[in-house]
This record gives sequence, C-alpha cells and structure tokens, in this order.
Amino acid sequence: MIVYFLASYLFGNILTAWWIGKYYKTDLRSHRSGNLGARNAGAVIGKAAFLLTFLGDALKGVLIILAGRYLSYPEWAVAMGGLLVICGHLFPFWLKGKGGKGIATFVGIGLTFNILFAIAFSVAFFLVIPFIRSATLSMIFAYCAYIGSVFYFNEVLHAWPILIVILLIMYRHRFDFKQSFDEKKWKRA
Repeated sequence: MIVYFLASYLFGNILTAWWIGKYYKTDLRSHRSGNLGARNAGAVIGKAAFLLTFLGDALKGVLIILAGRYLSYPEWAVAMGGLLVICGHLFPFWLKGKGGKGIATFVGIGLTFNILFAIAFSVAFFLVIPFIRSATLSMIFAYCAYIGSVFYFNEVLHAWPILIVILLIMYRHRFDFKQSFDEKKWKRA
C-alpha cells in the first residue's frame, strides 16, 4: 500500500499544462496567473490547450482511483490515493510546490470514487450557475454538495481523504473566490 501511496503522489507531479506549454514553447508559469492548470493553459494558449490539460489532469485522478480498486485496497486507502495525487498536482516537488489548483484532477477523482457524490456535485453546480453566473463561485456550492452527500450516505470513514482534498482545493482557490465575488454585479449596485 505504501508503494501505491508514493506512486499516487508522484503521478500527481505529472502536470499536463507544463507539457502542453513545453509543446507550444510557452512557460505558463510566466503568463497571467502563473498557474499550471487548464484555465491558465486555455487563457494563454487556447481552447485546445484547455481541453487537453483538463482531460490529462482528470485522467490522473481516474487512473489512481481505478488502480486502488484494481489492487483491492480498502476504500479509505483508495481515497488516500486520491488525496495524494491531488497533493502531487498542487505541490509538485520538482517545481518547488508550485503546481495547479486541482479542479480537473478532482473531477477525475470525484467521478470515479463514488458516482452518487459526483451527481450531487454536478447537480449543485448546474443548479447554481444560472443564478450566480460564475463557475468559480458555483464550485463552492458544488463542493458543499459533495461534502453533504458524503455525510448523508454515512461514508465519512471511507471518504475522509476526499474531504481533505476539497479543503485543500478551496484553500488554493481562496483568492479566486474573493476576486469572483468582488467582480459580481451585486457588488456594484
């Protein structure tokens, strides 16, 4: 199991945006937000870069969860693999801890770990976004729905590492949440 945990963190260190940037001869760390994620890749390079980065980072989460299940590890250990792949993505050792922000990798983990939690996440996001008109702020509601579903289905003992993932991602997005909130029209009235 230790090998699985270590592999999960190391696999998280494979940052799709860094490789896409290399291909396009662009160091995304020097442009716009400096973040090595899908949003920055899309803003700097284009839609194809966004899509490839999102899919690549989501695939990391999917593969780690599936690997844990293939190896017949207990659910808490599979969830720990999800936490560690996110930690590798957020804090890659080879980039001095400056990686992406984890949304795409979380989507991969979320869809694969438990479909009911993923449905709660998606429903909350798509119900709120027409009213708030901010994907960033809608994510707060989606994460709360994911957490709520973990408690509702009494899966905290199995999914607690995923709850830590959500807290880490929300912490990494704290400035984005504030900026999005400040930009909303209701603040201008």
